[in-house]
Amino acid sequence: MQLQQLLYFVTVAETLHFTHAAEQVHVSQPSLSQQIRALEKELGAGLFTRARGNIALTDAGEALLPLARRILADADTARHEVQELAQLRRGRVRLGATPSLCTGLLPDVLRTFHDLHPGIRLLIQESGSHDLVRELARGALDLALVVLPLPTPSPALTTVELLHEDLVVVSAASLPRPGRGGRSVRVADLEGEPMVMFRHGYDLRELTVAACRAEGFEPSFTVEGGEMDAVLGFVRAGLGLAVVPRMVAARAGRDLRVTPLARPGLSRTIALAHRSDVAPPRAARELQNVLLASRVRQTASASSKV
Repeated sequence: MQLQQLLYFVTVAETLHFTHAAEQVHVSQPSLSQQIRALEKELGAGLFTRARGNIALTDAGEALLPLARRILADADTARHEVQELAQLRRGRVRLGATPSLCTGLLPDVLRTFHDLHPGIRLLIQESGSHDLVRELARGALDLALVVLPLPTPSPALTTVELLHEDLVVVSAASLPRPGRGGRSVRVADLEGEPMVMFRHGYDLRELTVAACRAEGFEPSFTVEGGEMDAVLGFVRAGLGLAVVPRMVAARAGRDLRVTPLARPGLSRTIALAHRSDVAPPRAARELQNVLLASRVRQTASASSKV
């Protein structure tokens, strides 16, 4: 079994078309078909059904596909690891993060890392924790910043807590303060308040809705379904308020009012995750060190505000 054969197999499985797959991997269609047949012979099972021009995976093909993707991802990681120079003058890091972390935590961290290692390419994937865990498990990411607890705990992942972050309420600065108009607002005071809500699958959505239900009410949405930038834009327009991380609110601008949540408030735990069975590439480990250093700075900053 060769990596090239697995690549051909995955490409055919994703396109369900031998000619299109051959074009993607830059080989002739007969050569690709020959390698697929050789792989099927090696495995002792057919991987595709071919009926009247329609291509479909067999049960054996369905079983092989996630394994083949992972093998190819691991091989790609190994190739980049070996190619990196000792001084980290080149390489790449594939980092996943939730949208709110891309807005709040990552800009400063990535700038610090880029200043230290300008030759390292940073490939950022923005998604919810559930999707990031899946991408880590299949080898498509080196590291991921996720919100704990994970939606589906996985023993195949190692997580290190980075920071605990408070959530705050943001509203249009031109409108009255939310709730009773004080310097802080309770979750219970949000009952009946128009709210702008993130799309389904967003970690902040689940946390906010759960907090409201714990106080005995369902939140009232005027707009829902946006990403972080869209939600902040809708709040600026006066469509409602939103519950966001403090780091995001700090970057939101003067046209938004930030109101802390009264104690005990709401918070979330951010963790750095990677696969347990494969050590991250060297460049990813260097980024991990920068992120861990940022944890120290965030902790010190939080302590100074108490």
